[in-house]
Amino acid sequence: MSSTLQSLLGTETLATFETGGPPARGLPGTAYTSDAFFALENERIFTASWVFAGFAHELSRPGDAAPVTVAGQPVLLVRDANRRVRAFHNVCRHRCLKLVDAARNVGRTIRCPYHSWTYGLDGALHVAPYFGGRDPRAAPHGFDREQHGLVPVRSETWHDWIFVNLSGTAPPFDDFSAPIRRHLEGLDLTRVHHLVTVDMGEVAANWKLLMENFIEPYHVQFVHATTTEQPLADHYTVNEPGCLGCAVDVSGDATRKNTLSVDSRYLTLFPSFAFGLYMPDQIGVHLNVPLAPGLTMQRRAIYNLGPEPASPRRAGQLARLWRQVHLEDHAICERLQQGRVSDAAATGGVLSPVWENSVRSFQEMVVDHLR
Repeated sequence: MSSTLQSLLGTETLATFETGGPPARGLPGTAYTSDAFFALENERIFTASWVFAGFAHELSRPGDAAPVTVAGQPVLLVRDANRRVRAFHNVCRHRCLKLVDAARNVGRTIRCPYHSWTYGLDGALHVAPYFGGRDPRAAPHGFDREQHGLVPVRSETWHDWIFVNLSGTAPPFDDFSAPIRRHLEGLDLTRVHHLVTVDMGEVAANWKLLMENFIEPYHVQFVHATTTEQPLADHYTVNEPGCLGCAVDVSGDATRKNTLSVDSRYLTLFPSFAFGLYMPDQIGVHLNVPLAPGLTMQRRAIYNLGPEPASPRRAGQLARLWRQVHLEDHAICERLQQGRVSDAAATGGVLSPVWENSVRSFQEMVVDHLR
């Protein structure tokens, strides 16, 4: 039986979060360090929600397959013969072996290396050799091959971004994505060209800290003083049901080269999709994969909007800039994680009602999903 939110945080601590202030309190340290809390998030957030899981451009040919982790479970993304991206539980139906352990092209079929059970790109079981005896085609009594295909996972591809829903019970994807799409009206995302992906590896911080840091603008002029020219006074928060984040309309001209100094939008879909728009023609999307309470894998895909992709030189410049920005954020998020083990973090700190109201809404969504 899984733990409950109240048993993990305690009645008094939960009440402090819900009713404390003003100013409002943040989530207690336990929410970022507890294995049991992380397990509850996997059960009630990452299993039940639409979760951003991968990039469609990495599955460009039929047979391209990518193993990913969602809610701690192995999932397989694959492009089928009709060029549709599908998702399955990455588990053989025979002995539950993880089928694909590295991104590659599997050809026309997905074969288990253990006993050679073989599946089509549509998940159907084609061959279960010798399962019923010495004849390679033999099947035991009562075995129906059609009932033993790969277990599908509900999925949707929105432009280059693949989302999955393990439980199958999340709202329709169009309803889920409508809030962010409203903010992007007038932007032709069919013109998106992938330029480069920056692999940041594993970050020693809870996934929520990375999301909260992306959502709030308060830190930008302090943490990113050398990589951005976006004054705090030019920022505002985006705090709407279904879409949290912040934005900036820069009032002055840049004074330094190779910095971020343009009007920008930092938008999210709960729980972990992070979308950055940098006017007039740049997009960055974060793939955050929670691995443990204090460990998250992160990659950033960089795109441009236009009739042609940007030059390799420009792509390299952007990759270097954004790697440095992420390293600045990660240094802070890792120290935030380290601070969460302190007794002083039990009451969650305090949140600015001006600059961190969207962070507060994000944390309330976490709590609401875990009840």
